[in-house]
Amino acid sequence: MPRQNRVTPFGELAAAAVRGTLMGNRGILHDEAGRVGTRRWAHTHWVACRLAFKGRRRPLMVPGRYTELFFLDEATALAAGHRPCAECRREDFLRFQAAWARAHPGEPATAPAIDRALHAARVRRDRSQVWFERAASALPTGAMVALDGSAWLVSDGCLRPWRMDGYGEARALPPGLVSVLTPHPAVAALSAGYAAALHPTATDEPA
Repeated sequence: MPRQNRVTPFGELAAAAVRGTLMGNRGILHDEAGRVGTRRWAHTHWVACRLAFKGRRRPLMVPGRYTELFFLDEATALAAGHRPCAECRREDFLRFQAAWARAHPGEPATAPAIDRALHAARVRRDRSQVWFERAASALPTGAMVALDGSAWLVSDGCLRPWRMDGYGEARALPPGLVSVLTPHPAVAALSAGYAAALHPTATDEPA
């Protein structure tokens, strides 16, 4: 049976047989039997990591160790409120940090400062996800929006529906405002030049 450790763009934890292209960490969310309860984070340092790094191997959901979370791609991880890991994805983190500094001049761009800003922008006190409104045409590639109860990726001036195993067929951007899932500080970093790693289906030619 698939474990409940696949993260959706809404920040929810779902059970799925497909693993994704990145792993993440929010602390220990599972019990001794490997079951995920109602807790959705144990610390505010939400990172997105490589699936493989320096040959390290570990069984999933070991009692007392952090819960391994998985994402379709980096756009999904950013939408859920994660940022690049500063250890296993050092170069990506430095690119993200530089874009963050350009987007937020005069503000600290250390990993702890980024984590604090992201946490304030991604969840409310009741643990619900924070959304904001913006014109679809003003959003950068890599941002995620909510339409009709589903998540959609902004990619090269169009939208693609998010699925557990990839993205669907492209459609035109809607006019006017849309509800944005990706926290606004991360959207600002995308707009300032950070290029999120997208699943291969995000660039498939439209049918």
